[in-house]
Amino acid sequence: MRFFMTFFWSFLLVQMMAYVVSSMSGGVYDFKIATVLSVIVTVLIFIIAEVIPVKEHSGEQH
Repeated sequence: MRFFMTFFWSFLLVQMMAYVVSSMSGGVYDFKIATVLSVIVTVLIFIIAEVIPVKEHSGEQH
């Protein structure tokens, strides 16, 4: 479920970014390229989440 929600949001945000950037630069919006980029972004998000160390909390609160 976490993968699908991450892909859903990255898909929407990358599509929006691709549309805005292509519109501002005078280029052509390409749905296929933006979809491939959203898959790459999703994979990178999961790789970064696995690489970042998780701090274990002790019972004390500061």
